[in-house]
Amino acid sequence: MGVELHEYQNTLGSRVTLSGIGVHSGKPVTIHFHPADSDTGIVFQRVDRTGGREIRALVSEIGGTDLCTALGDPAGDHVATVEHLMATLSALGVDNVAIEVDGNEVPIMDGSAAAFVEAIDQVGIQRLDTKRRYIRVLKPVRIENRGSWAEFRPHDGTRFEVEIDFDSPAIGRQHYAADVDADVFRRDIARARTFGFMRDVEHLWAAGYALGSSLENSVVIGEGDSVINMEGLRYDNEFVRHKMLDAMGDLALAGARFIGCFRSYRGGHRLNAAALRGLLSDRSAFEIVETTHRERGRVAEMVAVNAAVYAPWMI
Repeated sequence: MGVELHEYQNTLGSRVTLSGIGVHSGKPVTIHFHPADSDTGIVFQRVDRTGGREIRALVSEIGGTDLCTALGDPAGDHVATVEHLMATLSALGVDNVAIEVDGNEVPIMDGSAAAFVEAIDQVGIQRLDTKRRYIRVLKPVRIENRGSWAEFRPHDGTRFEVEIDFDSPAIGRQHYAADVDADVFRRDIARARTFGFMRDVEHLWAAGYALGSSLENSVVIGEGDSVINMEGLRYDNEFVRHKMLDAMGDLALAGARFIGCFRSYRGGHRLNAAALRGLLSDRSAFEIVETTHRERGRVAEMVAVNAAVYAPWMI
């Protein structure tokens, strides 16, 4: 494989807590991560709502894709802005965790996934005794919408190829591609921050978005089409790296890491979700596989398993 795949499921070593603000709500929020048993998956629980239901981190639970990815019922129990956290859990190999959140949004932290990486590193990862399963892409699946497109293609590993094209000299056309594992994610993707334009602020506020956005959690492009953050960019192409971070988080809602290549041009949360639904709705386009054994620390063989076990993934 282009990226080494791991044989067993993982959870967290112990409980860990983070606090911050919601980038859209502007309200303080605290989130607790608890270790969970094999085959639990990633499950959110709104602890600020009496009798609230569990919200599973699956594509079937997506309730909104405007400026972020939200899970659950937009008019009831929901958790928004899950993408940076989901990307981190997927990249670092955390399969099972119970997440308690006391608001309707995951805290934005510094606009990247760095704080989530640090939190997981703080408690470590615990291996479980159940085999991990992967979604292996068998044939191309493509979604197009008004000049934008996204597609899955077979690939010997887990690869992302993302291209953006903005009518702004500060961004322009950028492309970034990588076979992603935990080390690549930590070094090249996790620290890329969300971004936006100063000219859009009043419109977003009026619509109830970006109420918690600031220079502390966003890269902001000013009226002169230049970055106004004093510290500048963390990477020369931080914008497209952040779009890759978003795509990783959205695709983690498959319920398992995929073996294949995801490519997109001028993509976003809505297109990412549509591409994932397109893949999972075509039973001939993928198979569920797991490792059979290892040799000298490397995966020796991947074999197909009964996909019915993972029926909750399907849409």
